[in-house]
Amino acid sequence: MQKFQRYHESISYLEGLSNLPIEANYMLKSNNPDLYLKRMRYFLNLIGNPDKNLKFIHITGTAGKGTVTNMIHEVIFNSGKKVGSFTSPFVTTSIEKIKVQDKYISPDEFAIIVDYLKPYIDKAYLNCPYGRPSYFELFFAIALIYFKKEKCDFIVLEVGLGGRYDATNVIRKPIITAITNIDYDHTEILGKTLKKIAYDKAGIIKTGSRFFTCENRKHIINLFKDICKNKKVKFNKIKKQEDYLMDNIALVEAICRELEIESDYIKNGIDKAKLQCRFEIMQDKPLIVIDGAHNRAKIKSTINNLKKLKFDKLHLIIGVAENKDSDSIFKQIIPFADSIILTRFQIKDRKCAHPKRLLNLSKKYLKSKSKVKIFLDSEQAFVSGFKMANKNDLILITGSFFLAGEIREKWITENWVLENRRSFKSEI
Repeated sequence: MQKFQRYHESISYLEGLSNLPIEANYMLKSNNPDLYLKRMRYFLNLIGNPDKNLKFIHITGTAGKGTVTNMIHEVIFNSGKKVGSFTSPFVTTSIEKIKVQDKYISPDEFAIIVDYLKPYIDKAYLNCPYGRPSYFELFFAIALIYFKKEKCDFIVLEVGLGGRYDATNVIRKPIITAITNIDYDHTEILGKTLKKIAYDKAGIIKTGSRFFTCENRKHIINLFKDICKNKKVKFNKIKKQEDYLMDNIALVEAICRELEIESDYIKNGIDKAKLQCRFEIMQDKPLIVIDGAHNRAKIKSTINNLKKLKFDKLHLIIGVAENKDSDSIFKQIIPFADSIILTRFQIKDRKCAHPKRLLNLSKKYLKSKSKVKIFLDSEQAFVSGFKMANKNDLILITGSFFLAGEIREKWITENWVLENRRSFKSEI
């Protein structure tokens, strides 16, 4: 029997549920968006409300919410308290979404919880007026059961998408809510204006919580202030820093001070925090960086980080999801590249932008002597980029977390992550 067979069977079961119709999927427009929360609450009621009495710190934003979630987790862990976190998306394997202290949920524990939930999933499928729970909703339920079992002092929740109607927003009494920033992403769902996107994300602000943001645009700040005033929530705005990373750090510091964590623990926790595929340096000579930047705010941060590195030529390997604003990404990153390799990620249930379309798009922003190639196999794309690069060059893989995760497995495999319940070999 394969070592992680039960785990892989559990993942196949959850993914396979997509072949049954669902009443409504958050990724699609609905005339009754409240039903997502009603469906999540119905299922949590079935399984005994594992979210009850947990202390939640709820994080959303267009960019940086994963980084902020991870930093807060590390600070609380460093302070000696027991902390769990729920994040998305995963990079290499699904257990990366659920973490307690310094390790992901074990593959066996994950499979045990899925088996426990199967009768309840059947009941929801048969009886729930809002349809069976979605893949994301089931993952969230698994995380809550695990956090309850582990008796976590704090839970840091990263919103999956938006905020107001996200499954994580079913929680009733978060102690802290935070929005990193607002920019254009998921406009087909959240709205085509920054104000609409901000309003959706501000749905996580709840009476009894304390609210923090490092957003700085006046009209969005005023929207947040009005919501906080109506809900009698303390409003905290973080002063603008020199770049996105420093904004995130300042936000984490303010939240952790509010939790009365000592400054040494805050500093040490932030210093130790790191995330896969967030401008992650995989090797030297040539320098290889993997960054899952997939919107204009994230790619701006990527470029800021590039400017801090020394290299001769930049070889760009890029693939983008079909629903992302490729133009805003390409407009920023393509002019920096000496060669561009367009490719695709290979995950089945997400549509990738056609590389031929990206080729035409890239022509608007190319340097005069830049070369462009297309490979439909991301492995061949990487090999081509590696062959072109000299030891003082930089290879950047970006545009999609899915693409970044596929190529990251060259250094750290899924089996290694499952075996060690970590994502970085330097932690061992």
